[in-house]
Amino acid sequence: MTAEPAPDGLVAGLDVLQRALDYTRAALATITCADVDRPTPCAGWTLADLLAHMEDALDAFAEAADGAVGLSSAAPSPLEQRVQRLQAKACALLTAWLSAASPVVDVAGHPLPVDTVARIAALEITVHGWDVGRTTTRGTPIPERLAADLLPTALQVALSDDPRFAPPVPVPVEAPAGVHVLALLGRRSSYPGSSSS
Repeated sequence: MTAEPAPDGLVAGLDVLQRALDYTRAALATITCADVDRPTPCAGWTLADLLAHMEDALDAFAEAADGAVGLSSAAPSPLEQRVQRLQAKACALLTAWLSAASPVVDVAGHPLPVDTVARIAALEITVHGWDVGRTTTRGTPIPERLAADLLPTALQVALSDDPRFAPPVPVPVEAPAGVHVLALLGRRSSYPGSSSS
């Protein structure tokens, strides 16, 4: 018995998710022990807090591949182990989504198309990867192709007043797509014409 091929929409969502995971794994590789207590672009959070949140999010998105999102919380661990665990979970996440069988995911009683959840996962993973790189000062901008693919989802999230992100901030219209994605989720980049956080 062979698995059914993934719908075209999910295939596109998984491509975006793959690129988001690649970007964020590279950001995680910039972390050193000296960074753990640094403040992040997430107000009131240190890098350690952000890493804990990222691990919980990866667990939730992996569960979503089975059709529902539960609540979980990773136990604290030393920085090196936490980063290694995040790297491993990032790799496992795509595998889980490649075998997703349900066309919808139940998120707190609200069914969402599986492709929508994959794109939301890609957005959150990318933005938190940028947060990590900004915190360590050794990250890179969000690649423009990835940012352009994430922009519609970022706009939807911003319009929904999602409490997981800060309110949108203004940026110049001509700013790159990556700057617009970050601005929609309350982050200020160092793009000329926008104030840096």
